[in-house]
Amino acid sequence: MVNLFKRMRKLKTLLNLQVGAGAATFPTASSATKEFPAITRLHLTYARKIYGGHQGARHFWRNCLPRLKYYNPAVPMTVRQTDQQDGPAALTIYFSERASNAATLLAGKVTDKHAPEPSSTEKAAVLDVKDLDYKDIWTKVKSMTGAQEIPASAEQQAELQKLEQMRQQGDKDRLRIAAIRQAKADQERMLQEARGEVEKLKQL
Repeated sequence: MVNLFKRMRKLKTLLNLQVGAGAATFPTASSATKEFPAITRLHLTYARKIYGGHQGARHFWRNCLPRLKYYNPAVPMTVRQTDQQDGPAALTIYFSERASNAATLLAGKVTDKHAPEPSSTEKAAVLDVKDLDYKDIWTKVKSMTGAQEIPASAEQQAELQKLEQMRQQGDKDRLRIAAIRQAKADQERMLQEARGEVEKLKQL
């Protein structure tokens, strides 16, 4: 049974890496279009703690970047966590030669001193992600880059459903076991109280 749970945990980890927000491919040198140039790299900067508008950026790092890296292994992706809660939360997207029109429109006025300077063959667009939910950040990234989402396969959907059913059953089992333990503790307490009453009667 333990080995089964280990296998299921590994499967869940793999599925989480393959399915969800960020499961997409960026335009490459061979697939770039006039509208969406190739993406050369990404850089994300945010504060270590979530208050001050950095929660969405942190969740984007946890939820989206691993999937983006999984499907775009050749695209360097760097992250900088700072101690500046009042500092920027920014995602810098680097394009080959020029930024997309959508990136130009959506790019904020924020600057990120921690982001690497673009090379002579790159154009960078900085997206202000402060106070944004990670799903909203991902929506903007898709619009700016032309990333093509990869839908979950029927097999992956079936595995996700199976894992969800196991999770729900696990929750029920934990509640049932907790109730059994509580009932046993209540019974032991009642027995202790009864023994105490017997001892008191003996002393009369």
